[in-house]
Amino acid sequence: MSFRHQYVIGDLQGCYAAYQKLLQTLNFDPAQDKLWFAGDLVARGEDSLSTLRHVKMLCEQGAAATVLGNHDLNLLAVWRGAAKMKKKDKTAPIFAAEDGEELLQWLRCQPILAYPDKHTVLVHAGIPPHWSIESAAQYAQQLEAQLKGSLDQLDRLLPHLYSKSADEWHDGINGFTKMRAIANYFTRMRLCKQDGTLEFSFTSSLDQHMPDDFMPWFEWQVPRTRKILFGHWAALKGEVDLPHARALDGGCVWGNYLLAYRLSDGKVITSSAHCPSP
Repeated sequence: MSFRHQYVIGDLQGCYAAYQKLLQTLNFDPAQDKLWFAGDLVARGEDSLSTLRHVKMLCEQGAAATVLGNHDLNLLAVWRGAAKMKKKDKTAPIFAAEDGEELLQWLRCQPILAYPDKHTVLVHAGIPPHWSIESAAQYAQQLEAQLKGSLDQLDRLLPHLYSKSADEWHDGINGFTKMRAIANYFTRMRLCKQDGTLEFSFTSSLDQHMPDDFMPWFEWQVPRTRKILFGHWAALKGEVDLPHARALDGGCVWGNYLLAYRLSDGKVITSSAHCPSP
């Protein structure tokens, strides 16, 4: 199917009012257009339940697609008892809703990596410099299979996805350690070394001091066959636009705005409303 317009939208974070305003600004028509979401559909905005319901509805109509972010994985972990709900997250209404179970079952079946068109690849946080896009797609499929497998399989996986320190990537990595490393690259990465070593504490803008030998993952110059579209790093405010990478988290949940990247020409459209800071 050919679409009139396709847009890639950064982290919604449950900012339902700003999201609806953005759709109005885009003159979005689900019969003609398609949306791609960079993950983190839920968490600290004012209405994660309505946001999740609306995205699911559009995806089932073929008018949208999403990848999973760290807040989405955390929501699944809370659901299955592998993590406690964070005080700042406003996701409790999802668990109380009549369709909450249906929403969570749907969410766990969404991909980690997607191809919006032949020129781009979409992930939540990024793709590290030591992975080709082709390899990244294979690793994403391995994690996806674990997430959408049986509930017993999911319950075994989720407690192992969390660690304060990053795992070293090596040829022999396997099991839950490998799944955790894959999840960390796709959903938590900001800074890394050229060999893929991660650093989790830095969340600031690019003008702040960074730990020695670490750089933003997208500043390591490696050949890329597609432009990597990503969210996650709110402090960038969507201002990073390189030949091989484009930031799309405008930091709406922090009092800024949602961003929509039009695939046909790379134009970025900004929401007319923002979330009050959480």
